[in-house]
Formats: sequence, structure tokens, C-alpha cells
Amino acid sequence: MMTLLSLIVLCGWAAAAILGTQAYFRGEQSKPIHARNWRSESFDNIAQTFTGEATDYTQRTPGFDAADAFASATLSD
Repeated sequence: MMTLLSLIVLCGWAAAAILGTQAYFRGEQSKPIHARNWRSESFDNIAQTFTGEATDYTQRTPGFDAADAFASATLSD
């Protein structure tokens, strides 16, 4: 009985972890992005691994003021 209960808890935890990870990366892929993470290859690789979708930069907006000359000049292409 205890083994069955342990397996149910383990399966529930795994499902919550998988769904939570999916939700996090899908949310991060769609919301405004901070300048330090703009075009971050490591984020894109991890997000694509978990969600199966590439980050669409045409749907994202900077979470910073693009009119700021210094910040705009320090962004990578």
C-alpha cells in the first residue's frame, strides 16, 4: 500500500514539474524580455528543448526603453 502511495506521489510530482516547466518557458517566450536576455542563445536552446518551439522574436517586445541610446547600442544583434 505504501509503495502504491509513493508511486502516485512521485507521478504527481513529475507531472507538476513537467507542466510547470512548460508553462514557465512558454510564458517567458511570449512576454516582454529584459535587455540582458535579448537574443540569449542559452535561453532559446533550453526553451526549445522543453517546449518544442523556437522563440518567435517578432511576437516579443523589449521590456526596456528602446529609445535609450546607450542601452540600444549595447544590445547584440
